[in-house]
Amino acid sequence: MDRVCGCISTKRNGRRKIKIPAIQVIDSDISHEGIKTIEANNPCDYSTSSDLCISIVTWNMNGKVSLDDIEKLVGKERKYDLVVIGLQEVPRRNLSELLENALVESHVLLGKAVMQSLQLFLFASKSSKPFISELTVDKEDIGGCGGLIRRKKGAVAIRITYKGIHMVFISCHLSAHAHKVEERNSECRHISHSLFSKYWNPYAKPAQITVWLGDLNYRLQGVNALPAINLIHKNHLDLLTPKDQLLQEAERGQVFNGYCEGTLAFKPTYKYDAGTSDYDTSYKVRVPAWTDRILFKIDDKELINATLHLYESIDSIYSSDHKPVKAHLCLKL
Repeated sequence: MDRVCGCISTKRNGRRKIKIPAIQVIDSDISHEGIKTIEANNPCDYSTSSDLCISIVTWNMNGKVSLDDIEKLVGKERKYDLVVIGLQEVPRRNLSELLENALVESHVLLGKAVMQSLQLFLFASKSSKPFISELTVDKEDIGGCGGLIRRKKGAVAIRITYKGIHMVFISCHLSAHAHKVEERNSECRHISHSLFSKYWNPYAKPAQITVWLGDLNYRLQGVNALPAINLIHKNHLDLLTPKDQLLQEAERGQVFNGYCEGTLAFKPTYKYDAGTSDYDTSYKVRVPAWTDRILFKIDDKELINATLHLYESIDSIYSSDHKPVKAHLCLKL
């Protein structure tokens, strides 16, 4: 399948492809395109101008949830064809039931992929269900703390065909801590190799769009907490984005080749004091970071046009040490 978790942008010749079942991986020393940053400030009218409108949300819940949080997470807009919700560090509650109740008037649950505290849910509007022709789920464990803590690391994924568009949604939780950059890169490549490999069909059509979401755990490099917080309070986010490890690693050709991401125009989503809008005041004084991300890649650009209408954090949720991140993506054939 033509799928990449691979790199960021300088142009070279001589790309070598490795054929695997679900996702294509490009070696780190081969040419790369990079992550393309795109503006996400154009409103959507939910009209016939798009064939498919998708709401995508990722949130590390830190083991806590309330009904009010769920309502804020799904939002009040109900015109989306698909709603994709990826959750990490999910508490021991039936999140599927809570989400279904929150969306009951407009959407139905099509599928879910669950690996302990790492969960992914896919909802479709009630009028959209007849357009679904395929749905497959998979998961890949890369460790983490099971048992009572249940903080699993790895990825869960859903592959779906909607109106003839072949899509893969991957929700992941990668290794924590600022120094584990290479470990996160390796995990990303491993997940790319492994997902859906047991379902491989040489005659199956490749996914035309892949969306990665989750707590990727890439941090800010080369800046201390207090200077970073001062820049955030002054809204000088553009001075922090060059220090983002994910963008740095992509520029090195390590991860997410050819993917797109909205501008990081919202404040870093980690680490907050739970219950507040204050960044970490513990003795560790962690440097704020954009750990929570949503990226997408179109592999059939001649057939599919993608527009990102929204990319933002949901700052009104306080229960976790992470803020959720939401994207609004529309596709036109």
